[in-house]
Amino acid sequence: MAKPAASRPSVLIPIPDRIEGERVVLRPYVSSDVPALFKLINASRKHLFPWLPWADSDHRTLDDTRAFVARATASWTLRTSLIVGIFDKKTGRLLGGSGLHVCKGSSIDWDIPALMIGYWLGKPHEGKGYVAETVQLLTRVAFDEFKVKRLEIRCDEHNVRSARVMERAGFVREGLLRNDSRTPRGEVRSTLVYSLTPQDRPPTPSARRPVKRRDVRTRRSTVQSRT
Repeated sequence: MAKPAASRPSVLIPIPDRIEGERVVLRPYVSSDVPALFKLINASRKHLFPWLPWADSDHRTLDDTRAFVARATASWTLRTSLIVGIFDKKTGRLLGGSGLHVCKGSSIDWDIPALMIGYWLGKPHEGKGYVAETVQLLTRVAFDEFKVKRLEIRCDEHNVRSARVMERAGFVREGLLRNDSRTPRGEVRSTLVYSLTPQDRPPTPSARRPVKRRDVRTRRSTVQSRT
């Protein structure tokens, strides 16, 4: 039986480096993804900026995006943040980004463990169910692989589309952090907080559906059955 994540150094926690769903593949970015990632963010900059200020501040040039991928790779190795790209399973086309991140502090709390899901899509790919599938896949990995006790998602209170994704995925609305931050334009805003715990997860067929993954320890594709 695998040891709990908290019982080993974080850098030794096994992380699947490829997660396959019905239509998407989630995997860490590599250097060859930089041009496609920059192009997608650049084309969707105005669309992403109201919710995600990094879309404008962190990806102004190709070198900015190259530096981002380097930092994401380092964070993956150290297990401080697990950033992945969302790719079309059939074509390999980059659709957006996601990952499992820190809830508070500077790195993932593997002691509880507690994680936060983040996500974004390029404008041409919204409204097609890619984020919903991504959240389902990361939710299963978080609970079934990492045995998390808390999984969290946050969004701006006015981001109705994102809130609907969380609710449809079964996340519980915990509350509204009023006037907790500022928008990229400097306006004060409030943040919705949703979470999921092991007790919240119903034993539905979708929760038990196999997730195809590749383990970094073996580099083999395997199918993990969910019970």
